[in-house]
Amino acid sequence: MTAYAVANLENVVFGDAIVEYLTKIDATLAPFGGKFIVHGAPHEVIEGEWPGTLIVIEFADREHVRGWYESTAYQEILHLRTDNSDGVAMLVEGVGADHKATDVLGQAVA
Repeated sequence: MTAYAVANLENVVFGDAIVEYLTKIDATLAPFGGKFIVHGAPHEVIEGEWPGTLIVIEFADREHVRGWYESTAYQEILHLRTDNSDGVAMLVEGVGADHKATDVLGQAVA
């Protein structure tokens, strides 16, 4: 099942460290087949508030996304982002092409 690395970043300081992070991240994604789906594109909030910048990186499956995040190459540059921005990051699996909204009802907790 396709899996994603998703981040919402705020207060990004666009200095030398972020430039270095952006310059190096693509090389860390390549061995794991990661590709940007959303990367800081302009957005239109239509409900509620969205205080940050959305980043979504797609991988073939959970094994690949976890392998990338835990890789030595990524861990060596991770501090360049975390020291120069605030936010949240997560790994999440996608759903199949036949997914229906009601499929989550079996996961509901009483």
